[in-house]
Amino acid sequence: MALLARLHRGPYTTSHMTEPDEKRDRDRVEILGELHGEVMIFQPLSIREISHGGCLVETAFQLHLNSLHEIRLTLGDKSVVLKGRVAHCRISDVEQEIVHYRSGLEFIEPSERITGVIKEFIEAIRAGRKIS
Repeated sequence: MALLARLHRGPYTTSHMTEPDEKRDRDRVEILGELHGEVMIFQPLSIREISHGGCLVETAFQLHLNSLHEIRLTLGDKSVVLKGRVAHCRISDVEQEIVHYRSGLEFIEPSERITGVIKEFIEAIRAGRKIS
């Protein structure tokens, strides 16, 4: 009973939100205080360099050192999604009030398929073929 009393006094509550027109399958628990989270949003970036192990990208926002990100790359007619770790980030240009950042991303455990797509893309560039 003491635990239940502490729960009611803490930043969280055990009371369920009850809306008259509630159509959810499950009850929600109201948070009395703050509970933080993060959202992943795909933002555009420009790839400036690419290798088998990573890439140099340019963005309009700073990427935090050692943070992990899912990256969607369109390499010719193939698209891949892989995880990358930010190895470095610096300001590359400032135009009026717009700041551009260049960040080095290390690919983290890409699958064989993704490694093959990247390899094929790099070989095509080196061979001078146009990828479209």
